[in-house]
Amino acid sequence: MNQETKQKSVVFALLIATFLTAIEGTIVSTAMPKIVEDLGGSELYTWVISVYLLAIVISTPVFGKLADLFGRRIMFTIGVSIFLAGSMFSGLSQSMEQLVLFRLIQGIGAGALTTLPFTIIGDVFTFEMRAKMQGWMSSVWGIAGITGPLAGGFIVDTISWHWIFYMNLPFGIVSLFLLWTSLKENIEKKKRKIDYSGIFTFAVSITAFLYALTLLKEQKHVTGGILTLLIVAAVGISLFLWIESKAEEPMLPLTLFKNRFITISTIAGFMLGFILVAVTFYIPLWVQGVTGLNATMSGVTMLPMSITWPFAAVLSGKLMAKTSIGRITVMGISVITAGCLGLVLLTEHTTVPLMMIVTAMIGFGFGLSLTAFTVAVQSSVEWKVRGAAMGTFNLMRNLGQSIGIAVSGLWLSDQLSGHALESSLHTVFIILVILAVSAIVTAGMLLGEKGRQLSIN
Repeated sequence: MNQETKQKSVVFALLIATFLTAIEGTIVSTAMPKIVEDLGGSELYTWVISVYLLAIVISTPVFGKLADLFGRRIMFTIGVSIFLAGSMFSGLSQSMEQLVLFRLIQGIGAGALTTLPFTIIGDVFTFEMRAKMQGWMSSVWGIAGITGPLAGGFIVDTISWHWIFYMNLPFGIVSLFLLWTSLKENIEKKKRKIDYSGIFTFAVSITAFLYALTLLKEQKHVTGGILTLLIVAAVGISLFLWIESKAEEPMLPLTLFKNRFITISTIAGFMLGFILVAVTFYIPLWVQGVTGLNATMSGVTMLPMSITWPFAAVLSGKLMAKTSIGRITVMGISVITAGCLGLVLLTEHTTVPLMMIVTAMIGFGFGLSLTAFTVAVQSSVEWKVRGAAMGTFNLMRNLGQSIGIAVSGLWLSDQLSGHALESSLHTVFIILVILAVSAIVTAGMLLGEKGRQLSIN
């Protein structure tokens, strides 16, 4: 990077882009019941969410490596352009099938917005300033979590759900303009090999698995077509693992799993991703479909989660100097488990304040546990493989969300209101409790002496 780069403008551009990515999940979750009411296709409810998350999982490593080859600015521009095109067409959707397709496009672009801002910050700022900038970037996720549910509910109730997608356009254009005119880079092309075969095999396998789940939900029994898709998924994943073991620069570096901290953190991260996506999208559905309140109130119900999460994240950092990462993660997941038990006890007469207590607990637990797992992954490897380690952890957590919304959707009632919905959501919430307990057991493996040393160092 040369001296012509305008750092403040670059940061502003990256903050806007990160905010758009961060708010997309929460703002869509509050709008989904209304979208299904307008477009129909309730059987595709989970696909609107899972296809977006799957696209991010696949495109993130691709954009990261292409940025090394062709430069950050051009790949950021391409990513944002794809994201905005997907946003515009999502707003124009006339059917759920169209919305799923356009959310796929939007998710591909979001992969760039997820990874490149952190890379650009590492390029533009000195070591001493990076931590401060990363803190600003992280705070954007908290702000988006607070404003997303409220903004989504307000837009749906007062304007139209279409505008939750259209609103991305002006902000995205401003972000593009600022970065293009402010970031100056001397591109040093590196000889990097993109794991195309691994990415393709992974995409086909997971898509086949998700589509098999969709058909299973529709047909209620395993057909020949569903069995074929499951076999394709199983064979594909086996082939993917073989490819990754041979690739020079694999999408998923399997050697990292020799590290005990990374293995435990990624397994727990996968389960927590499953729980997180179900909580994020099914609590608003409960508020609107079971309790009978509007989208704005579903946003209010989710608000405490976005407040307690960053608070607990800060607390987690302070606790690491006093106790082991294992104890912090177990404590955090225990709070999540208690929150999931609270979800199981919900009824159609449960008041909003009581539901807000539950979401506050869940947010607090995630803030404690995910922060500690992130530090465990960062601190258990040397600098030269830290990026790969964090990429693997984030990939597995995002994959947990993508698969989680599809698997939990098997129990979701086609009738998105009344007693049928209440019964199906209670089943999902019980599954979340089981997963949370499993995550506690997994995190408990970090309770040893080595875990205490890692947290102190």
